Amino acid sequence: MAQVDIVSLTYEELKTDIANLSEKAFRAGQIFGWLHNKLVKDFDEMTDLSKSLRDKLKEHYEICQISIVEVQESKIDGTKKFLFKLQDGNMIESVWMQYKYGNSVCISSQVGCRMGCRFCASTIGGLERNLTPGEMLTQVYEITRLTGERVSNVVVMGSGEPLDNYDTLLKFIYLISYERGLNISQRNLTVSTCGLVPEMKRLADEKLQITMALSLHAGTNEKRRELMPIANKYKIEEVVEACAYYFKQTGRRITFEYSLVGGVNDTDDDAEQLAALIGHLNCHVNLIPVNPVKESIYVESAQKDILKFKNKLEKKQINVTIRREMGRDIDGACGQLRRHYVAQQSI
Repeated sequence: MAQVDIVSLTYEELKTDIANLSEKAFRAGQIFGWLHNKLVKDFDEMTDLSKSLRDKLKEHYEICQISIVEVQESKIDGTKKFLFKLQDGNMIESVWMQYKYGNSVCISSQVGCRMGCRFCASTIGGLERNLTPGEMLTQVYEITRLTGERVSNVVVMGSGEPLDNYDTLLKFIYLISYERGLNISQRNLTVSTCGLVPEMKRLADEKLQITMALSLHAGTNEKRRELMPIANKYKIEEVVEACAYYFKQTGRRITFEYSLVGGVNDTDDDAEQLAALIGHLNCHVNLIPVNPVKESIYVESAQKDILKFKNKLEKKQINVTIRREMGRDIDGACGQLRRHYVAQQSI
């Protein structure tokens, strides 16, 4: 019988399993704490458990493991990008960033992606598979161990579409914010989506306190379809309505991610169309100078056009910032490091 990844189990699931092993209920709390608070990687590190219990755990469970393949560190701001190998040999990326308000980690939710956004390296080659809750958590845990510093914010905005791995995402949010684990506030969790409308509404109905960030990148259906194939399935009006529903259900302000692509979506007309589309919402716009990807024809907007676009939105009373460019001197865009590694291995 295949071993179960114990890191992916909720506290309630673990309590049930421990009872089935004829062990006392308090053992579940001890084990959960070792895994999700002390971040151990081996059952033998659980020193307050008997050897017989540790042997039982080894027989029935495994602890999710990932290994470092490569680390890139920015000479500009200290941002670190990690290429991790999963137990099946697949690769994923995570990023560690330092801000004044604390340390933030951006994690992946899938190996690859099937959404096909034109300017994103993650989607080149399509989707390999979904990650498990343990694999999502272990990215945060491994970076915490490696840096020796507490993570205060987690962004699910790396490779993959989180809402395309919906049930795993929910379990991850439960586990990362659970009081017996790292206990990271839901208000410090951000989940990015390209706009899967049914799942956005499902997430709204969960009434979580996470921030939802929508990858919008255009103010019209025509322009969005050019950049994002998902726009062929869901009209921009449907996506924005789902954002309004999310705010209604949770009271959490929506963040709109808008990647500025030179000569494509950065004109005065684009700014006017965006303002008309979202101006009625309680929202924040995060302007992102697009990170050039070798396989893509798209380039970053000129600095003067970025500032002009920002000013246009502000004159419409829309809250807007330009994302601080972290790790620009390394493979900063989602999927680039994995893509480069795979290409090198095939030579």
